[in-house]
Amino acid sequence: MIDLQGRVGLVTGSATGAGAATAIALAERGAGVCINYSRSQKDAEETLAKVKALGVPATIFQADVSDRAQSEALVAHAVAELGRLDVLVNNAGMTHFVPHTDLDGMSSEKWDDILQTNLKAPFFVAAAAMPHLQKSDGAAIVNISSLAGIAGSGSSIAYAASKGALITLTQSLARAFAPEVRINALAPGVILTRWVEGNDEFVQQYIDATAVKKACPPESIAHAAIFLIESEVMTGQTVVMDGGLTLG
Repeated sequence: MIDLQGRVGLVTGSATGAGAATAIALAERGAGVCINYSRSQKDAEETLAKVKALGVPATIFQADVSDRAQSEALVAHAVAELGRLDVLVNNAGMTHFVPHTDLDGMSSEKWDDILQTNLKAPFFVAAAAMPHLQKSDGAAIVNISSLAGIAGSGSSIAYAASKGALITLTQSLARAFAPEVRINALAPGVILTRWVEGNDEFVQQYIDATAVKKACPPESIAHAAIFLIESEVMTGQTVVMDGGLTLG
């Protein structure tokens, strides 16, 4: 098992939700953390304060990771401020809610938005981080995909496609950069974050359809991400966290 004490992690989209929970979980295990946000500055500062309260070094950086130059600046900041980089969690994501039958509504612009953030951004950040991760003993990347990427479900066809492609990206990077860097993915179903606020009926329908009768709290994503980071024999894998929804 990889010991995270004294190591450094970067979590994209870590102002709120699963990203914030993962940043805090890394800090609880003694790792320094770089908090990243695009728009939610107040939330990011609150997460930073929680991380610092755990007695580890931490920093914060605003970057839209869908832009390659900003992704590179984010990684450079993390290394400059915290001295090294051992862990990357690609959590930042977005969607447009478009019914799967509304093919005309899934516009080129919406496709570009989703692919840029959900697929290109994890590649951009990983590419910038890789030279630093390769210097670490036991480095790891965790990509937050989705059940939508396996089942073809979710908020839109483009979202499902982007998350499926992220799983393939995970496998490609794992092959290319073994054994120095391990790369795995998580594929959760509904996560109880602000993404689903106000959609109580949808969330309840999802819960009722699962075997465990639960949706996924952000802390469960964090726990699973830590498991993948610490598990030194796992790479190229996608762990499904759907409460047994796909058991059939």
